[in-house]
Amino acid sequence: MTPMAEILVLYYSRTGGTAEMARQVARGVEEIGGMAARLRTVPPVSAVCEAIEEEIPATGPPYATLEDLRGCAGLALGSPTRFGNMAASLKYFLDSTGSLWSSGALAGKPAAVFTSASTPHGGHESTLLSMMLPLLHHGMVLVGLPYTEPALGATRGGGTPYGPSYWAGPDVATAPRHEEKQLCRAMGRRLARIAQKLAAA
Repeated sequence: MTPMAEILVLYYSRTGGTAEMARQVARGVEEIGGMAARLRTVPPVSAVCEAIEEEIPATGPPYATLEDLRGCAGLALGSPTRFGNMAASLKYFLDSTGSLWSSGALAGKPAAVFTSASTPHGGHESTLLSMMLPLLHHGMVLVGLPYTEPALGATRGGGTPYGPSYWAGPDVATAPRHEEKQLCRAMGRRLARIAQKLAAA
């Protein structure tokens, strides 16, 4: 039996909104035959000193390793918005990927991004763009959300052609709505299909 190719769904989440988006992206990936999703997160960092975390988190998926990145067929990267940028914890992890960059380990693999924000104009699109920059340096092939996805025109709380997004409200008062979940799953399917095509080529 041929082993399934894996899409790494890597995210950071503080209050659960981005984590729910990650689960929906993973569902979309696994709707494509021969593809599997690997959910991974990153530990928080401290503004004062480097936080010491257990190797395995108490709840949720395991922390990502460089080997998770090296072995993936594609990457979905998710973060809450932090002043229009990705969260420091995710940036900290990406800053540790220099060895993968120097070896070209991620070059040619597809990647997509997603985000949640506590306010409707909290920087959805600039956060998505900020996450794309290190992926471009790695030589990854960026995958967006085309307007052929009907939910992109129907959602009122997020969603962009750069990737899924949603307005969570304060303390995640609002979970991702039906259309936003649809967009996350659509992104997962699109990323998985493109990963298959690139691998076949």
